[in-house]
Parts: sequence; structure tokens; C-alpha cells
Amino acid sequence: MHTTRIVQVDAFTDEPCTGNPAGVVPDADGLSESQMQAIANEMAVSETAFLRESDDADRRIRYFTPSQEVDLCGHATIGSFAHLHEDGLEPGTTTLETNVGVLEIDVAVDGTVWMTQDAPAVHEVDVGYGRVADALGVGRAALEGASADLPLAVASTGLPFLIAPITYLSDVGSARPDMAALAELADDVDAAGVYLFSFDALEAESTLHGRMFAPGAGVPEDPVTGTASGAVCAYLDHFGAFDDDTPEEMRLEQGHYVDRPGIVRVRLESKVRVGGRGVTVLDGSLVVPEDDEDEILEA
Repeated sequence: MHTTRIVQVDAFTDEPCTGNPAGVVPDADGLSESQMQAIANEMAVSETAFLRESDDADRRIRYFTPSQEVDLCGHATIGSFAHLHEDGLEPGTTTLETNVGVLEIDVAVDGTVWMTQDAPAVHEVDVGYGRVADALGVGRAALEGASADLPLAVASTGLPFLIAPITYLSDVGSARPDMAALAELADDVDAAGVYLFSFDALEAESTLHGRMFAPGAGVPEDPVTGTASGAVCAYLDHFGAFDDDTPEEMRLEQGHYVDRPGIVRVRLESKVRVGGRGVTVLDGSLVVPEDDEDEILEA
């Protein structure tokens, strides 16, 4: 039996106990898949990131929810590099091998971490406003009222989400999701989760306010979601939400309805770049469970 260092980082914030908490194992070489899954289950946050050596990039990362591995996670990436910066990583550009390919990570002097995501992919889906409204626990009229130029669609910049615009902030806040129905809906459109948003934000400088539900991945509601933020901004650009005058940087609010407020910054350049801060709130060691596998994973 041995222990491993593990930290918890609140991402998309610089205030402890806000934003989205992520577990981070800074040195996960030698841990098996079953051990990583057990650690993520023990941490019981939406995702735990495991940093490893890579033959193709400066680092390799794997992400686990309490119930399964996922290919990409924005807030755990931001949290990982915010912690590495606190631990002495110099500002600059580094590369990160993920299950969706090698991504560039930029760490600014002020500690802001910028994650370059995958090329956008957006397509409309015909699932019916009634079904989506029932799954989200919102009014069908409020969904249809926001749909004149912005249809229901699946968007991805590395991880796909069903994007659902709605009229008012009060509609976002009053959503009462049916988690079983949401999991089935997301599965039917090959999405990781459902992102509900409104341009009716809390702060005047914000672009929108969103909530993201991914019960099929073991995350009923994620406080602040980097991958979904990249996806929704790609969606807005795809459907011309800004009349071909897309802002240089968008500011997305999330987490306020679960008492974990955070801000995601998104830039649409040659690729989608998602940025935010992070703060380490726990630093300690965790006893690694005995491994049932015959071999320790090398990648």
C-alpha cells in the first residue's frame, strides 16, 4: 500500500470555495486505470485529472468522473495548470496530450491559464422542444421563444454538448431537470451533456449565463464547464448570433445556482481558446487502493 499526492483546485475563479473544484494528481505515473477511477470516486468532485509523462507532448493527462473516464475536461485542465503555476511552472506555452489529441496550454504571467481546444463541430438536431423542455424542467414556450435564429444543436470543441438557448435568466435559474430524462436525451444525440443558457446574464459585461447537466457521465450539474463554454461559443459563432461581429472575448457566467459562481473567458481565434484562473484549496496525500489489474498502465 502506498500514497500519492493529490490536490483540489477551484477552477475558473481566484476565490476559494467558488468556481468548479477539480482533483489533480500531479504525478500519476504508475497508477492503473482502476486506481485512477477509485481515486476519482473517492474525491467525489465532477472530474479528477491525472498528470503523466508523454512521448508526444510535455505532459499527458487523463480525466475521470466518479463513475467513468472522459476524453476532455476544461476546468480540470485549467485547475491542473493553475496548480502547476503555483508550484513553480514558468509562464509560457506547453503541450498536453489528451484523449482527443495534443493541445496547447498557455500560462500567463498573472496565472490565467488558456486552453486551446479542438476544431469546432456544430450540427442541428431534431429532438423536439417538448422533450427538451420536459427533460430540463423548463417551459416549452421559453425554449421556443429563443429559437428564432438559434436552434437546438450539438456543438463540440473536443467534447459534444446539446446546446439549448432559453429566453430569460429566470428560466435558467428555475430549471428543475429530470436527470434520467436528460441522460437519455444526451445519449440519443451523442452528447456528453446538455448546456442551457440565456443572454440575460447577471452582470452587464457578461455574454451569457449557463448551466450544464451531464448525469450520464456521473455529473448531475457541473458548476463551471470549460468544454461546454468552448462549445457554446462555437455554436454562437456558427449560427451568426453576433451578426458577423463576434466579440474578441466572451465572458460566460456559470455556477451561481449551485453556490459555486465562476467565470469562463473564451476567445474565438484560429481555434477556440478557453481561459480562467484557479486556486489550490487542499494539498495532501491519499492512500492508493490495491490494484486488481495485472499490469500498471504506461500511458
